[in-house]
Amino acid sequence: MEFTQKRTIHIVALLLIIAAVTQAVYTALYVAEADVPRQLLWGTEGALFVLMTAFAGSAMLQAKSLHLGWSAIAFASALNVVQVGVGLTMFGPFFEAAGAVEGLEPAATSVVAFSFMVYNAAKMLLALAAIVFGMAKLNAGSKALGGLTAVIGVVAFFSNALSMAMGRDFMGELPLAGGSGVLATILLAVCLFGLNSDD
Repeated sequence: MEFTQKRTIHIVALLLIIAAVTQAVYTALYVAEADVPRQLLWGTEGALFVLMTAFAGSAMLQAKSLHLGWSAIAFASALNVVQVGVGLTMFGPFFEAAGAVEGLEPAATSVVAFSFMVYNAAKMLLALAAIVFGMAKLNAGSKALGGLTAVIGVVAFFSNALSMAMGRDFMGELPLAGGSGVLATILLAVCLFGLNSDD
């Protein structure tokens, strides 16, 4: 099968939407205090992001412009693989050990903090991509979609940057960084579906 630039772009957009949906499902289950199938959801996300790294990298190499946006998507995907891997392989053992060994809880919480640092960094990169592709749509005449994508991208970029700089609880219970990051991801995917393959 030949992966043309147009097909590659559509695959990246589809993977972004599926990843956003899995994050929304996980968050909804977590908030509802339901049983969260972490292995299934995070494992699926990990596989999606592995594929996205490859396809976004391929799109970046074939693109005639907007390289910053493609680079941001590719590196965000790679960081998300790391973040998901930390959650799946380290959360359980560290918290189990913290429950059995007094004084080990700070080590367990540091693993979670590291995971969120990587999470916020990946969201910053996806937000940057949303700004790049949103501005491209805006310049191409799609003012509503392009403008909204760029604005949400700016909100997601700075809220995730502040989460990294000040700690993930800097906004209290308001999930601005994660929520705006997921919305920016979805809008980014919509922009990509309408992207001219010449770009």
